[in-house]
Amino acid sequence: MASCAQGEGNKYREGTQGMITLSDLPSLNAMLNATAAILLLVGRNYIKKGNREKHRRCMLGAFGVSLLFLISYLVYHYQHGSQPFQGTGWVRPLYFTILLSHTVLAAGLAPLVIVTLRRALRKEYEQHKRLARWTYPIWLYVSITGVVIYLMLYHFFAPQPTPLQSAVVLLSSVL
Repeated sequence: MASCAQGEGNKYREGTQGMITLSDLPSLNAMLNATAAILLLVGRNYIKKGNREKHRRCMLGAFGVSLLFLISYLVYHYQHGSQPFQGTGWVRPLYFTILLSHTVLAAGLAPLVIVTLRRALRKEYEQHKRLARWTYPIWLYVSITGVVIYLMLYHFFAPQPTPLQSAVVLLSSVL
């Protein structure tokens, strides 16, 4: 059985086997957001059970994947620009409500996470705990709505290719 890296049945052009392309970044970003959300949920569960070390590992992991997300997000939007939302009707105001709340909260999240993390690393646990009560739900919401926005933009209401685009894709896969 041939692997995708050997070129059998993969979507990559010659010379790019196994490489992440610009068009892969939205999916990568959604996976990073989903991973951050899972690590946040598991980490919170650990601290509720009193396991500070596993909590610390999960939260540092969530911070790491969120940082990777931010880098990937900035690279994608610098290179590609914005992806217009194609949905119509009642879903359009829903999408923009989710997007607006996500964007506003995400803009203030980075400094909040950094201060919360710094307090924990300095063993200022009471100050950390007070701030984490705000940081955690915002971070979780931003991570989850990031995945929702991705699904709405690239799957549920993705733009349909024109006949010419479909023909080009078909020809390029044959050649």
